[in-house]
Amino acid sequence: MDEADYIIIGGGPAGAALAARLAAAAVAPKIILVEAGGRRPSLLSRIPAGIALRVPLRNRENYALQTLPQPGLNGRRGYVPRGRGLGGSSLINAMIYVRGQPEDYDHWASLGCTGWSFAEVLPLFRRAEANRRGSDAWHGAEGPLAVADPASPSPVSRDFIRAARACGLRENADFNGPDQEGVGFYQVLQKDGRRLDAARAYLGDPPYPAHLQVLTETRASRIVLADGRATGVIVEGPAGQRALKARREVILCGGAIASPQLLMLSGIGPAAHLAGLGIPVIRDLPAVGENLQDHLDYTLNAAMRGQGLLGYTPAVLGEILRGALPYLRHGTGILSSNVAEAGGFIRSSPMADRPDLQLHFCTGLVDDHGRRFHAATGIALHVCVLRPQSRGRVRLAAADPRRPVEIDPRFLSAPADLDLLVAGVRMVHRILAAEPLARHHGRILHPVDVADEEALRAMIRARADTIYHPVGTCRMGADPASVVDPQLRVRGIAGLRVADASIMPTLVSGNTQAPTVMIGEKAADLVLQAGS
Repeated sequence: MDEADYIIIGGGPAGAALAARLAAAAVAPKIILVEAGGRRPSLLSRIPAGIALRVPLRNRENYALQTLPQPGLNGRRGYVPRGRGLGGSSLINAMIYVRGQPEDYDHWASLGCTGWSFAEVLPLFRRAEANRRGSDAWHGAEGPLAVADPASPSPVSRDFIRAARACGLRENADFNGPDQEGVGFYQVLQKDGRRLDAARAYLGDPPYPAHLQVLTETRASRIVLADGRATGVIVEGPAGQRALKARREVILCGGAIASPQLLMLSGIGPAAHLAGLGIPVIRDLPAVGENLQDHLDYTLNAAMRGQGLLGYTPAVLGEILRGALPYLRHGTGILSSNVAEAGGFIRSSPMADRPDLQLHFCTGLVDDHGRRFHAATGIALHVCVLRPQSRGRVRLAAADPRRPVEIDPRFLSAPADLDLLVAGVRMVHRILAAEPLARHHGRILHPVDVADEEALRAMIRARADTIYHPVGTCRMGADPASVVDPQLRVRGIAGLRVADASIMPTLVSGNTQAPTVMIGEKAADLVLQAGS
């Protein structure tokens, strides 16, 4: 099948949701889903605790990109792990199911994004969800995304929650309910204690329906444009280069890095930048690649001892070996851990009208994204700024789809982001020092005097980095300067949409897989309405 009604580029959470919903339509269109990575997840991807070996290192499921040197981080390059394969970043992420705050989506609507208020997207979240707790006004139980409580959380994670409560924070059993604020265990995208990536959740295992063709190990190199319309895609795969024809639409679901890259390679983007690389300008859209936002994160690492903590030690290796059989039989034990088992959403000060900081409590040392190994067990207590003011961009490094793009988040270019992180770092130090967490005798790996304002700011600049939630580079809006309109149509190009995290006008207050799936669900409705 070299011709289809719809060609979807990218098999991550949005692309998988979109492809599955279109394929299940009453009058099913012909669909080609193009994915640069492989078809089946690795064993380490399926095992939740395997995240400890998939995120830090470049591998067949992780592009392991880097940012440009960041002036706000003392000239350091940030680390940008991105998933490769059917399932996208849901193959390597921490499986945390968080939607954000209702105000996030109401803000989108206030910017002119009609149809994207929280009341309008909540049914899409519920439609996608199969929550083990059952269905209610906030949750669904019949969708493809398996959402569950942690199968075997570490007792140390429970001690983190108790220590946070001792610091005046309240416990919250449902971050996706009426109120996000508080600390607790995260629900995870797992089924029977095993990772359920978005592609397997939505598409299942092959064979796929005859009207859905899935091309893996196939890279999209250029959108074919004729008379102001997207008519197909040039792809390169195992059999070489080929042209795919789209009778109705081409839909980009590559994410905040790959979607603007493909638009620019196709001549859609900032005219001067494209012309400087020798790319013919088809449509001058200066906002393509702009508006990059990400959650800047600081990690407090402490060597500790406790049940269920991970580390590169003989004792942990023995625990993993002993836990293999219970995991294979029941999906329980240390291998079922998503590592970031607990966390929460807190206010930087009583003046904040809603939570503006997020905590992740990890049951292992996460020093330099886990790339710096320590022969010890321990914990990593993360804090990130939920709605950063800093804005960056993505640009092509060359007119070659095989070359990584230039990623420039411009972290801490907005002074307010550093002010918030200072408050957050002080809070995580308070929690670490509170009982019952303190009784595990943690030794802080990178100590700092939190009472010394300048020392604390210097430590943040020396150690902070992304926690992997880039969005916004194909901004949705009602204004003519936006990349896509509220129906996700690329401005000035017929038959072309973008449906992934890149369309977010502003970053949501939390992890981004669930919102990205929702965007795929919304895109399916928009596409089917347009085609009916």
